[in-house]
Amino acid sequence: MRGYAALLAGLTALFGLRVAAQAIQRWAPQPFLPPFDEFQGSALPYGVLLSAQLIILAAMAHCTLRVRAGALQPGRRAGNVLAWLGGVYMGVSLFRIAIGLTVPDAGPWFSAWIPAALHVVLAAFVVTLAYYHVVESLPR
Repeated sequence: MRGYAALLAGLTALFGLRVAAQAIQRWAPQPFLPPFDEFQGSALPYGVLLSAQLIILAAMAHCTLRVRAGALQPGRRAGNVLAWLGGVYMGVSLFRIAIGLTVPDAGPWFSAWIPAALHVVLAAFVVTLAYYHVVESLPR
């Protein structure tokens, strides 16, 4: 359980750092961080985006803590659903990056690297949680 929890905690920390860095650039810009606009990958108003990110961050932390404590009951069905969703999410995220790297006029959504990397991190969290559910639900 600790191996899964460590990986989930690392992915949660990466997401948290991104959320914090964007907030810092919004309210107290620092020269060592990318400009605020480079963190934005959509037309969502920042208040809506930040609220959604904080909810996602809380859910990630909650899942991570439950896995670490052994309180999240693994289930094969949950694992299969998460694996399918996480796989599609990862595929779309990587496809977005591939288009941004190979198509010169692909548009800003494809070349927004920080949000693109963020989605790979979130997809990796879902895939890791799926793996936990599938593997830990196997009979011993």
